[in-house]
Amino acid sequence: MTTTDLFSPLTFRNGVTAPNRLAVAAMTNSQSHDDGTLSDDELRWLEARAEGGFGLVATCASHVALDGQGWPGELGIYDDHLLPGLTRLASSLRARGALSIVQIFHGGTRSPSTLTGQMPWSASATEDPEPVRAAEEADIERVIRQFAEAARRAHQAGFDGVELHGAHGYLLCQFLSATLNRRSDGWGGDLAGRARLIREATRAVRAAVPASFVVGVRLSPEDFGNAVGMDLDESLQTAKWLCEDGMDFLHISLWDAAKNTKKRPEEHPIPLFRKACPAEVPLLVAGKVWTRADAQALVDRGADMVALGRSAILNPDWPKQVQEAGWEPRRPPMKAEELVARSVSPTFVGYLRRWKNFVAEEEG
Repeated sequence: MTTTDLFSPLTFRNGVTAPNRLAVAAMTNSQSHDDGTLSDDELRWLEARAEGGFGLVATCASHVALDGQGWPGELGIYDDHLLPGLTRLASSLRARGALSIVQIFHGGTRSPSTLTGQMPWSASATEDPEPVRAAEEADIERVIRQFAEAARRAHQAGFDGVELHGAHGYLLCQFLSATLNRRSDGWGGDLAGRARLIREATRAVRAAVPASFVVGVRLSPEDFGNAVGMDLDESLQTAKWLCEDGMDFLHISLWDAAKNTKKRPEEHPIPLFRKACPAEVPLLVAGKVWTRADAQALVDRGADMVALGRSAILNPDWPKQVQEAGWEPRRPPMKAEELVARSVSPTFVGYLRRWKNFVAEEEG
């Protein structure tokens, strides 16, 4: 068997090349300004990972509309006034040798009214976690345009691509979910109806930018956490459709990439999704990757690129350090001051405290 080197280049089908197969996964960090403009803290956080040798660096989930913001201090891409900060970020990441990707999303039910000042909307009405209205046709048509406009801004700012966030229970995932989407019109019902929004958004994004601009999609393959109602076979079919719609890479969020699927305990998801997509559509995989052996195991199963999340927080130069014999990555818990020394702002540290045993408790 031929083994793919983690440090070999990865060329997307449009000719864009990442210098290696290691990515920083998009992660919420609440480090930007209240209006969505880039902060120095968020810039430094991403710069440090690009300097650390990651071949692809993704921003946090960036809202395509004011009513789609999910967290305070979230980077925005909903308006042209955000372009100066976005341009600064893209230029900085490019100068450090990394491909730059903006993750674009709408929170749907996960866009709280206390933050947006508007009643949340989704595929169907619900009272959880607060009153949420069912989307009207105009809402759906508008958000498709907003995804396309966000991609246009990312391209204008100088990024190499975007990743549509169709995972983790946000709007696109809510429409995909057989549990959350109870519509009986053309945007619900069978999988073709429930997948219509993510497919049309992907097509609109693809049409809004040149072929040289990378368009990826992140999916939750199965029901887990906020991604309720996700079915493995439906996710595989959705992936096939998205490849037809112009998707340049698929990013599957596994939480624990060493585990087999829930629906088919004898099978691992990577070969299934690798088979679902043409060879020219790279497969990115995230989920509890800490060591070089962890990452190599995923590539050996068929992943084309490995995305690091929590390990990239604690080890900003993971790609450089992992090439040193005997190096072991830092693992949680980590003291707040050590995190700050790794370009994690005090605000981000505060967010990370919600993760059990990630930030070391202060003594005394």
